[in-house]
Amino acid sequence: MLSEEDELLPISALQHFVFCRRQCALIHLEQAWADNRLTAEGNLQHARVISGESTTRGPLRVLRSLPLASPRLGLTGYADVVEIHQDAAGGERAFPVEYKHGRSKAHDADRVQLCAQALCLEDMLGLPVPEGALFYATPKRREVVAIDDTLRERTLDCIAELRRMMESRA
Repeated sequence: MLSEEDELLPISALQHFVFCRRQCALIHLEQAWADNRLTAEGNLQHARVISGESTTRGPLRVLRSLPLASPRLGLTGYADVVEIHQDAAGGERAFPVEYKHGRSKAHDADRVQLCAQALCLEDMLGLPVPEGALFYATPKRREVVAIDDTLRERTLDCIAELRRMMESRA
């Protein structure tokens, strides 16, 4: 667990870190970032998500742009969408949905980011998060992702490696 003086790492940095460590360092250490056509398109596709509007449809609550934080993991960020599903017995489970520009990728950067969101939700809400989804804009489809032990271990390893990289440059 981090002390109050320690900084929480942005969950989005995990996605950058897994995709390309140099890109992560440029964005999060050097603060070198410029929007381009792809990021501008992604921002437009996130318009409803960023609104923070929440809705309820029967047993389903949909929370948008939900702030996340886990002092235990040393992470902070936002979930694009979190669906709170209620079963017939009244139990609940959280289901994060991360919106992405483009298509599904061979690497697991997006899945690691989604898993980090799931871990934060479990810490914050005390609800199980057995799966989530990545919504890719180009095919306009969800890719359901199991938040299994393998992905959880990979994500925790990435958090530790990212922390070491950020601390080594501080």
